[in-house]
Amino acid sequence: MNRKITKAVLPVAGLGTRFLPATKANPKEMLPVVDKPLIQYAAEEAVKSGIEELIFVTSSSKRAIEDHFDKNYELESELKKKGKSELLRIVQEVVPVNVTCVYIRQPEALGLGHAVLCAKRIVGDEAFAVILADDLINSGSTCECVIGQMISVYNEHGCSVLGVEEVPHEETERYGIVDPEASDGRLSRVRSIVEKPLPEDARSNLAVVGRYILSPGIFKYLEGIPRGAGGEIQLTDAIEWLLRKEQVLAYKFEGKRYDCGSKLGYLQATVEFALQHPELKDEFMEYLVTQFGHDTKKIFKSTS
Repeated sequence: MNRKITKAVLPVAGLGTRFLPATKANPKEMLPVVDKPLIQYAAEEAVKSGIEELIFVTSSSKRAIEDHFDKNYELESELKKKGKSELLRIVQEVVPVNVTCVYIRQPEALGLGHAVLCAKRIVGDEAFAVILADDLINSGSTCECVIGQMISVYNEHGCSVLGVEEVPHEETERYGIVDPEASDGRLSRVRSIVEKPLPEDARSNLAVVGRYILSPGIFKYLEGIPRGAGGEIQLTDAIEWLLRKEQVLAYKFEGKRYDCGSKLGYLQATVEFALQHPELKDEFMEYLVTQFGHDTKKIFKSTS
């Protein structure tokens, strides 16, 4: 029987240059989508999926993330004194009491693979999840969180699982692209994986998008591979070596992904999450209709 997956690595050491100057002093992972920062959505997805230990791989400029997940006794005392019990509950539940947060510094900006490698000592010899906060995924109320879906696949098959979605062929050079064997519904075995292939070279349009379940065998390859694209240690390259020894599966998850590493994706997420927010959705829709016409309601109903 597979050991229960209880640990998730959240790489948050990136500079967020695409959002400058907003990210000059504020981590991109702390940018809010409506009323929660991106990193909290990622943490909540992990916790809802049964993760008990959140391993944040940070840099010296990311103290705000540590502060966000820490207790704030002064704020809690003030909210309690003023009788703001609902706000107090929200603040206290940012991290459930049964969940541990661990912070590790990535000493150099050497890529996603290196960030995952930094967590080796904490992860140990267990399979683990990797969640990229830039990829905000709304699974809705009808299906399990994406990492939860992937943990279920791992529990059944006992191997590494990559969260994938179909992207336009002309965008393959923005992603790690898998070459799948014949698929069984949402699941397929990975033959190979290539980091950012040109559209004419891509074996498919199945892109890995910010969700991984990895066996501990990945660390051996992260330690041994040479630097790849951009002079960085690429997680994709290590997975390519891993699948020569172990089965790796690609899973087309249920849910809608927003690329919040881009300004357009971030704006799309903000609008659509606001239209689902229990306190804001009606007034916000009314505002949109007033500003942009009644067709707005039809447009958003068709995309929800």
